[in-house]
Amino acid sequence: MTQFRLSAGVQQRNACGPFVRHMSRSQRLIPSLDLVQRTLSTDVAYTISRMKVLEQLPGNPIGIAYRRIDETAVALMSRLPSFSRVVGLRAGHVQQIEPLVHWYREHATKPTFEMVPGHYDASLGRELTRLGFLQSGFHVSLIGEPRRLDHSIDDIDIVLVVTPQAMEDYLEAYITGWGIPDKDQAQFKANVRPWQQQPGWSLYLARIHGKPAAAATLFLKDGVGYLADAATAPVMRNRGLQTALLKRRVSDACAAGADVVFSGAAPFSTSHRNMESVGLRVQFVRSLWTGM
Repeated sequence: MTQFRLSAGVQQRNACGPFVRHMSRSQRLIPSLDLVQRTLSTDVAYTISRMKVLEQLPGNPIGIAYRRIDETAVALMSRLPSFSRVVGLRAGHVQQIEPLVHWYREHATKPTFEMVPGHYDASLGRELTRLGFLQSGFHVSLIGEPRRLDHSIDDIDIVLVVTPQAMEDYLEAYITGWGIPDKDQAQFKANVRPWQQQPGWSLYLARIHGKPAAAATLFLKDGVGYLADAATAPVMRNRGLQTALLKRRVSDACAAGADVVFSGAAPFSTSHRNMESVGLRVQFVRSLWTGM
């Protein structure tokens, strides 16, 4: 398994080509189940990496647990809803669903079963319905071929987080962007500081006039770049910060040798529109199944 790590002095590859404003539609990224699996595997690897940081807290207070179904399907558990996911189910996995539901219920945890086109089979939906689940939402996966994108915008300065001060500014932008309550901020910052040392991760901070404004992450694994976990302080929104951070991460993924970048968003959200604006295109729409 090849993992990439960016540094402050990363050099652009000539293969990335000249700077452009957005990615063009690639003839190499024709939809395929292999491409779907590459992005799903990277998504899961990033999520597990985040969970392992939390798992190291004394006593595992967030209830981190994992259950491998096979080499491509996995069930993740946490008291944090965003980490309680079942990913990669496909035809032939019907008999796995009821034991998984019991596992989550034994731990008083509510999972989301994610169903992906090409993997989904009607028998999965029937079994989930029988066990009290319904299809309650959608999530878009977007994909693109990395290029060198011009991410310069007046007044916005984007840096890789490589110093203690930059990390503190990153945390300030992150907790403000995600609206972390004041009472939880000190513990949250302590939980997040280890992100800077995780293999395959690069953290980005955007400042406006020197003030922390937005944060984002790039996760690289096996030639795939995941444009993950972006947040903007509410008072700094609608100023192009996330578009600039997307372009910077796409450029750095290209420099690191990735041949694919992807991200995800709620359909028709601001994040979805920002991703389309820099050249990412819909790869698939997953359906989300939750308890009734």
